[in-house]
Amino acid sequence: MKKYFGPSTLVAAAFIGPGTLTTCTMVGVQTSYSLLWAMLFAIVATIVLQEMAARLGFVTQQGLGEAFNRQFPKGISRLVVFFLVIGAILIGNAAYEAGNISGGVLGLDLLVPILSESFGIGEVQLMPVALGVICFLLMYFGGYKWIEKILISLVILMSVCFLVTAIMVQPNISEILQGFIPQRVEGENFLLIMAVIGTTVVPYNLFLHASTISKKWKATDSLKDLRIENAVAIILGGLISILIIITAASSDVLTEVKSAKDLAIQLEPLFGQRAKWFMGVGLMAAGLSSALTAPLAAAFAAKGLFGWSDDETNIKFRAVWMVILVIGILVSITDVERVLIIKFAQITNAILLPFIAGYLLYISNSKVILGQFTNNRLSNILGVIVLIVTILLSLKSLFS
Repeated sequence: MKKYFGPSTLVAAAFIGPGTLTTCTMVGVQTSYSLLWAMLFAIVATIVLQEMAARLGFVTQQGLGEAFNRQFPKGISRLVVFFLVIGAILIGNAAYEAGNISGGVLGLDLLVPILSESFGIGEVQLMPVALGVICFLLMYFGGYKWIEKILISLVILMSVCFLVTAIMVQPNISEILQGFIPQRVEGENFLLIMAVIGTTVVPYNLFLHASTISKKWKATDSLKDLRIENAVAIILGGLISILIIITAASSDVLTEVKSAKDLAIQLEPLFGQRAKWFMGVGLMAAGLSSALTAPLAAAFAAKGLFGWSDDETNIKFRAVWMVILVIGILVSITDVERVLIIKFAQITNAILLPFIAGYLLYISNSKVILGQFTNNRLSNILGVIVLIVTILLSLKSLFS
């Protein structure tokens, strides 16, 4: 079983961040079980797209950025695709980083409310800056890997608690099953669907996955095992998201989501008055672990696109993740409610997703890049369905 836990598991842990916790709680509170089908679609879409990214990294032992340089060596097509990809990655990662840091601060707000009140300096609060400094030091000195394992373990522990809580609240099984059947969507629910997709099918994870595959998998290994690892990790991550929706929908006292205290209410059946402390640890761990991966994913993408060396201490590589980190800090110290920042980040990612998915689908059919390992008919059919649905949802949300 050990071989089935690797880069894909880190990808799944990356999307189980504060955005997923906040978004899935809002979905459960506002729509009960009626949008479970949207989460199921997001899980399938993630499996399909991450398999393409993982296969590319497996076959080429390189990332999506390097594949771009091979597929588009020159010409107007190179410029067009270049600006679409780099723009989507930078904008999406910056938005996501703001959500990650805001989520970590939400956790700290629960754990140390005195600090939140005592160290505010006008409109600028200390905690987002403190979290940003921690992320900077961990990424700059390369010590983030061991602490990330600890943080991911805390997130997994929190996920187990949601499973136990979901059982304790005794949800209506019949209503849950009906929630997996697509229903008519109206009003603001379109934005919730976009948030669900954006928090699950994270565009930067596609770049991160392809770039990290070579750290475990070699071209001589089994592609079948790689696909199993991908499916297992994403399904487990998706199951956690579903449990959060069910737990929130089954709560008798949770009526809105405006703060971390609201998020903690759903764990009270298991932890009682201590729920806010556990939620605080979970949010802080989820926010910090995701805040480490988003800037690095942008740096990996830029490295491949610009053809920089593989040295991760390169000043250009570091400059990219520093910019993403600083933008995330600046946004998170504004007066905007942190829950709204997190929701906005998920919606932004969902709007940008069609650009990255379309690019990945194109690359995955390139014999120049993948040779005999290009998409089969099923992968293309599923990929096109995912692309069409995300485009339609993005357009509908924008015009709404």
